[in-house]
Amino acid sequence: MTLSSSDIEKTIQDTDDGIIFSIEVTTNSKNPGFPIGFNIWRNAFGIAVKASPIEGKANKDIIALIAETLKIQKNTVTIISGHTSTIKKVKISGISREDILTLFQKAERD
Repeated sequence: MTLSSSDIEKTIQDTDDGIIFSIEVTTNSKNPGFPIGFNIWRNAFGIAVKASPIEGKANKDIIALIAETLKIQKNTVTIISGHTSTIKKVKISGISREDILTLFQKAERD
């Protein structure tokens, strides 16, 4: 799946200590992955996780999958809104807009 730079740029918000972006979550997936598309209307990256949305299991999987895909530490990834929704805002601390663009491009090549 190829994301364009403009897709990534549209959804990223800069903060003082990192970036924020939106994700659209599919739970109970047999094929977990991130990013698995881009919802242009919601400006959200798709993510699929194996866990069910019970007792925060899916949220834990989301954090782990984003960190694993982008090869960053889990403690830098935080869900800041939408904890019980399929649309969530995720913050990654310690990186810039340029960093996340590079990480997404590298993840696509791997």
